[in-house]
Amino acid sequence: MTETEPVAFPQDRTCPYHPPAAYAPLRASRPLTRIRLYDGRPAWLVTGHALARDLLADRRLSTDRTHPDFPAPTERFAAVKDRKAALLGYDDPEHQAQRRRMIPSFTLKRAAGLRPQIQRIVDERLDAMIEQGPPAELVSAFALPVPSTVICALLGVPYADHDFFEGQSRRLLRGPTAADTRDARDRLDAYFEELIDRKRRDREPGDGVLDELVHEGAVDRGELIALATILLVAGHETTANMISLGTYTLLQHRDRLTELRADPALLPAAVEELMRLLSIADGLLRMAVEDIELDGVTIRSGDGVVFSTSVINRDENVYPAPDSLDWHRSARHHIGFGFGIHQCLGQNLARAEMEIALRTLLERLPTLRLAAPADEIPFKPGDTIQGMLELPVTW
Repeated sequence: MTETEPVAFPQDRTCPYHPPAAYAPLRASRPLTRIRLYDGRPAWLVTGHALARDLLADRRLSTDRTHPDFPAPTERFAAVKDRKAALLGYDDPEHQAQRRRMIPSFTLKRAAGLRPQIQRIVDERLDAMIEQGPPAELVSAFALPVPSTVICALLGVPYADHDFFEGQSRRLLRGPTAADTRDARDRLDAYFEELIDRKRRDREPGDGVLDELVHEGAVDRGELIALATILLVAGHETTANMISLGTYTLLQHRDRLTELRADPALLPAAVEELMRLLSIADGLLRMAVEDIELDGVTIRSGDGVVFSTSVINRDENVYPAPDSLDWHRSARHHIGFGFGIHQCLGQNLARAEMEIALRTLLERLPTLRLAAPADEIPFKPGDTIQGMLELPVTW
């Protein structure tokens, strides 16, 4: 570890697809350094790729955010850390039991089977956007409704309610106050409580994941609500941000975009490279439950440990010229989906959605370009999932 003045974490990006400029000392002090969270609390920040993979698989780090020592990166997070999040907030063996129930719904085979349905949804959204004519706002017209429609169909949530749950998701992840965040959580709880009760009364269950869980009867009401919330919110917010920010990044890298158009077989590799470069979920959180000795440094029991994916995924020891976009590098070992037992359950579905959405967008709109100066297009602050607030485009 290199001693430096603790850097405040998280911070806003100055470019939507690069880490904040203020993180430069963090890159220089790999693989571990000290940071200062919003409330002044110190924490360890993991910035090296090899160390990150080791620690994310280390059972001495906990994801139980209800512990009083668990690190909170924002006031919003602190406001809702009184209750565990399904899957993400549990350690084994409870986590393993939850994940085992959900794995069959998110396998590679299940994602492959959903590809025709995803393609239909993508085509319908592009049909509507093209019919309306340029210019268009890509987030609201395409990037958000595609994964929102897909996850609703998978879970068995009525898409007719999308305005409600998308709005509450925004408040939950980037509400202006802690009270706003708590209220959004409570409203989502009430929504899923009513939806689950309605599914229990249905004589003929639907074919969504929630329908299956309700009628199996193996999961109690509270856990069902928590699972529904995490799957719905994470299932549309993350992929929507990757589609919008991925599109923006491609339009800013015309040589790479030309190469991708010329050889669509590069698209799976492009999705992995975009996941690596963009690192939209920056700041995975853990807490040490035992002392951990690391080459002369001791992470003490009770210390907060944060993983900066935007810095880890640009470790030049793993990725030469890490700030560049390169479809020909092997980016598969990035931690954009996390690593270890809490690695993203929905990564197979997310990859399928991104591949289909980006391929179809580029094929059907070969002259797609930004409809405003790049530096005037608003993107999200650093204390939430990264992505574009708006993306005006034309063709």
